Amino acid sequence: MIPRIAVVLPCYNEEAAIAQTVAGFRAALPDAVIYVYDNNSRDRTADVARSAGAIVRTERMQGKGHVVRRMFADVDADIYVMADGDATYDAAAAPAMVARMMGEQLDMVVGARVHEATDAYRRGHVFGNRLMTGFLARLFGRSFSDIFSGYRVFSRRFVKSFPVLSAGFEIETEISVHALELKMPVAEVETGYFARPEGSASKLNTWADGLRILRTIIRLYRIERPLVFFGAIAVLLVATGLVLSLDLAMTWMETGLVPRLPTAVLVTGLMILAALSLFSGLILDTVVRGRQEVRRLAYLALPAPGGCADVP
Repeated sequence: MIPRIAVVLPCYNEEAAIAQTVAGFRAALPDAVIYVYDNNSRDRTADVARSAGAIVRTERMQGKGHVVRRMFADVDADIYVMADGDATYDAAAAPAMVARMMGEQLDMVVGARVHEATDAYRRGHVFGNRLMTGFLARLFGRSFSDIFSGYRVFSRRFVKSFPVLSAGFEIETEISVHALELKMPVAEVETGYFARPEGSASKLNTWADGLRILRTIIRLYRIERPLVFFGAIAVLLVATGLVLSLDLAMTWMETGLVPRLPTAVLVTGLMILAALSLFSGLILDTVVRGRQEVRRLAYLALPAPGGCADVP
């Protein structure tokens, strides 16, 4: 059975690049259906994409995460190829990525970017990529070499079991976490990464994206490892309380008195907060495990790419 392949391209103000992007994927995957999801572009992105032969749809809620949520909900296919509409990704690499997914029954193949031009990838983004890559490796025991790549091939069971929560460009991180959390079979394929065509401008901001990365790190640690997160807070509170209580304990042992009542009350409060933080982590850890089981069952309800839905 020939798999149904859908190329999904989220776009915002990509009039100068979308025709080239659509043409590239049309040549690489002639049997695929190409969808362009326009995210309130102020230029002629939708018209140009339609003229290039793509099916054009619109997502009114601003942000790449909202667009991905809509694409994954609306498009029905066996294999999903997602890339940006800025002509920076190598469309010619798509057949090899799809073939590897089908041959190895993977759920995601990431196009790890290899820079073909010095101005294709800004230095601040390289640092953020390395920071998040190391964090995910520490959190889940494995990671990807290019955590922020927007060029990915997904199986149907990945797409239909992925509850998109992000609103903006942090969607790539959420996608990676979903795969790592459920221990899905994944792979990476090196692909070329090119400079944008003339007239196309990046929508990313190095400083704003850096702050978003930091917030994402904290949020992921809190959500995915609540016992470690809240346990660390409990340890910090206990350590602070012990430091503050040393002088009080020595004075009490020498005189039998507690002369600084406010400090004693503060220490007691810190210890209570530490206990509450620890128990919060324990409770949330149980909740997280239950949520992982539900997501795993939704994932297993669909067949693997290249596999068979029926058991002989």
